[in-house]
Amino acid sequence: MPLLAQTSVLRGRVLDQRGQPVPFANVGLLALQKGTAADENGRFTLPDLPAGAQQVQFSAVGYTTATQTVMLPLALLLTVRLHSTESTLGEVVVTGVSRSTEIRRSPVPIAALTGREIRLNANGNAIDAAVRGVPGLAAVTTGPNISKPFIRGLGYNRVLTLFNGLRQEGQQWGDEHGIEVDGYGLDRVEVVKGPASLLYGSDAVAGVVNLLPALPSGPTGELHGEALAEYQSVNGLVGNSLAFDYQKNGFQTSLRGSHRQARDYRNAVDGRVYNTGFRELNLTGMVGMQKEWGAVRLWLTAYNNRQEIPDGSRDSLSRAFTRQLFDGAQDDINNRPVVGQPELKSYGISNLHQHIQHYRVFATSELPAGPGELRLLLGVQQNHRQEFNHPTAPRQSGLDLQLTTLNYQARYLFQDFNGYELTVGVNGMGQDNRHLNATDFAIPPYRLFDVGGFGVVKKAFRALELTGGLRYDTRVVDWNDFYTGLDPVTGFGRQADAGTPGADRQFSDFRKVYRGVSASVGGSYAVGPNLILRANVARGYRAPNIPEIGSNGLDPGAHIIYLGNPDFQPEFNWQEDVGVLWKTPGFEASAEAFYNHVENFIYQAKQFDANGQALSDQFGNSTYKFEQAAANLFGGEVAFNVQPRALPGLSWRTGAALVIGVNENKPLRERAGDDGRYLPLIPAPTAQTELRFTLPDQPGRRLANSYLRLSVAGTARQNRFYAVDGAETATPGYLLTGLGTGTTLRTAAGRDVLQLVLQADNLFDVAYQAHLNRLKYFEYYRASPNGRLGIYSPGRNLSVKVVVPF
Repeated sequence: MPLLAQTSVLRGRVLDQRGQPVPFANVGLLALQKGTAADENGRFTLPDLPAGAQQVQFSAVGYTTATQTVMLPLALLLTVRLHSTESTLGEVVVTGVSRSTEIRRSPVPIAALTGREIRLNANGNAIDAAVRGVPGLAAVTTGPNISKPFIRGLGYNRVLTLFNGLRQEGQQWGDEHGIEVDGYGLDRVEVVKGPASLLYGSDAVAGVVNLLPALPSGPTGELHGEALAEYQSVNGLVGNSLAFDYQKNGFQTSLRGSHRQARDYRNAVDGRVYNTGFRELNLTGMVGMQKEWGAVRLWLTAYNNRQEIPDGSRDSLSRAFTRQLFDGAQDDINNRPVVGQPELKSYGISNLHQHIQHYRVFATSELPAGPGELRLLLGVQQNHRQEFNHPTAPRQSGLDLQLTTLNYQARYLFQDFNGYELTVGVNGMGQDNRHLNATDFAIPPYRLFDVGGFGVVKKAFRALELTGGLRYDTRVVDWNDFYTGLDPVTGFGRQADAGTPGADRQFSDFRKVYRGVSASVGGSYAVGPNLILRANVARGYRAPNIPEIGSNGLDPGAHIIYLGNPDFQPEFNWQEDVGVLWKTPGFEASAEAFYNHVENFIYQAKQFDANGQALSDQFGNSTYKFEQAAANLFGGEVAFNVQPRALPGLSWRTGAALVIGVNENKPLRERAGDDGRYLPLIPAPTAQTELRFTLPDQPGRRLANSYLRLSVAGTARQNRFYAVDGAETATPGYLLTGLGTGTTLRTAAGRDVLQLVLQADNLFDVAYQAHLNRLKYFEYYRASPNGRLGIYSPGRNLSVKVVVPF
């Protein structure tokens, strides 16, 4: 019988550094997605485990996550000790690697953020939660609930977002909506900083953000769950979430429902920012089986979000926000009525909004197969995005896109042979994107299919671990002639047939095949028990997305007319990474540096006429055309975490990031000079530090994990920006202070009954504009009475979060 077909049981106990039990600690095997929770005495049992070497992770609130490699079957009772520290370098990750790997031994820079850290913050969405804890990760935002991840200066279709390993496929080329994932249900976020095309194919040239949901972890045979409630003052956000999970004899199931609603947010400059409220509903369910023959899980999710669309129109003197009442020529931007305070404070969704629905169903499996293991993923997801932008016809959507995606993946992990770990696989997707009941057509309806195969090998030579791999991708994109015309009744645009009188061919038929080779080679070297050096060189590949090659129309939510170029070539990049990591019981630190050269880099450039005036239509919608040229990006991150042994419970965590993006478009540089030197949408240098004191737990104490935290986040002035034709402007620096506290109420037996988190962000109500906040450029006038243009970021936010586990 093959080794992986044998099963065994792992039993043990989780203790703290004083030898006291850690009640209800989590015990899990990330590679198998199997776990359990210890009882009130720290004892645990994990049945139906495959024989052989397994990495087991132990975690508990307020303790360092510990990882041990255990050779199964194990006849002895395993004893694990957790320390009350904050550590990250020893954690095990599954993203961006062919097999579960300790963070510090990965040649590619990877960062992880635990669910506990996510819960300590007041987050606008799932991406904001990750940005707070991962240096080098930033986000382009359009209000509190809309964030797009950027890794080391690159974003949109260059960053691949995953939900539990499934590609997130919505209309991610747009700025007006976020990632369709329930932030309350996240157990972990893993971020790969660098080309990950080797494992994932196109769209991962900058990296990967994997949002991992929580799995059942309570004692077997018992129904467990939690109820969560949250309030945030900056926009009156009210959030609620209810979750259940159950596992017994290998059967697993979980269900979570979450609802959030918010009104317009406020800041010290603008007051309440009109049309930034939202209403969001999430449902996530899983059913699975973990037995001696392997594991199979089926996931289903539903996301429904009504998100208001700000346009930034104001009264020129009072700077009060105004509301659009008419379409077309009847709309006079200078005579719109001022929005009253009752509407600004209302939770109602205005007529100018978008409605986004996203549904997923996908299955994953890990099955013993011959002398190795087969891992499969098959899923279908559908994204329906509508933008309602006609005030005289509020039920008529301007943009109405339905994207259906089939995802597939197969990986085979060969059994170790003479220290070699070999993984081969194939993955890809098929897409169909259609216009439904729309009046504006920014992109063509299209079909897409891609497939890629890869191989990765890893070999350890004592202190040296080397990893290398190769991949080949093919993507086919096509669409047919697409005609539009005017509806004689409404005067709005509509889809038309070729023979319809007055019809225009907005998109000409197109078919193109894109091919790319990705590669990666790197390694890590343990100089001693504390110091690790690592380096990696990777080549990434990205096929142009649909707007870049096919757009020819207005995106009403962005107020931009996009113009694409069907002749664009794929992007390829070479990135070199080097890192130094140090870890001792009371101190850990890391320093990472990178250089990224991108061929055929695609970016948006604002268009101007011969007189130097910005090209726009009669309603003020600007015209942007996609350009392609070479680019260079370089920078790095530093981080350290200190917990002095002489001061138990005290921790000091600091991180900083810098990225510089240089535009190598020589004709542009010759024409525009220094204005064209840098790339657009490059985040400013940032640094964040947090001082936290956690009160040591005492036996019998009803309040546990009580903490006080002070954080300071500094953002430098961004002088390195894309200034051609005034596309971007310099952004002043700012300093934001946060203060938080929390505690957990336990029963006499040590079971958690209530967790309380109090947090104050932007404590001093600083008026600032983040460089990647698109609302900074929502301005209709050249000058302002108060000298401040554009919309400012959210002000002081006081929040409370209550979690009741059961």
